[in-house]
Amino acid sequence: MRIHREGYKYIIIATILWIALGWAASHFIPPSLFWLTALITFLLFLVWFWVVAFFRIPIRNMVHGENKVICPADGKVVVIEETFEPEYFKDKRLQVSIFMSPVNVHVNRNPVSGEIKYMKYHPGKYLVAWHPKSSTENERTTIVIGNDNGDLLLRQIAGAMARRICFYVKEGDVVKQNEEFGFIRFGSRVDIYFPLGTKIDVKIGDVVKGGVTLLAHYE
Repeated sequence: MRIHREGYKYIIIATILWIALGWAASHFIPPSLFWLTALITFLLFLVWFWVVAFFRIPIRNMVHGENKVICPADGKVVVIEETFEPEYFKDKRLQVSIFMSPVNVHVNRNPVSGEIKYMKYHPGKYLVAWHPKSSTENERTTIVIGNDNGDLLLRQIAGAMARRICFYVKEGDVVKQNEEFGFIRFGSRVDIYFPLGTKIDVKIGDVVKGGVTLLAHYE
């Protein structure tokens, strides 16, 4: 396991706060309330540990395949439905949404190899990630990867806790399956838009892993 570069600043801040507040508690809380000092120190440790864990990148055996669409994020499948995609395709698509809780790994990976045909960042609100309007009103990015199987649209959506979507690709880039294309800090969602009729290999409620779980495949 390693730590994602987006987490270095936050881990340093969490470490300083843990040390400073722990020192203050031990010096200003009376010795008779030792239990309170211990409790505060323990709670600060839990916050520090959560921050470190949030930015973790576990070592995994990635799944690959030209006709396979690999899950771009860790989390739970919360939506599988036909819907109108208004930004790029402007027609009906099959949407699969993955909700990423604050305890999930938050690296976002390319589900397929191909060329970045479209990339746009949208500033916006911070509605809860499962809100019906979050996909059109929240801070988000839209990324389209094209290859011989067609175009696949990905949408990073910030949640109520998220305040920063990170993305590492631009139009014209050639990307490889399972490489990082982005990161979302502190709770979020990723939507994937498939052509109608695509064989989806997950169901609502499934817990999935980025780079590992087979999300769909082309026949």
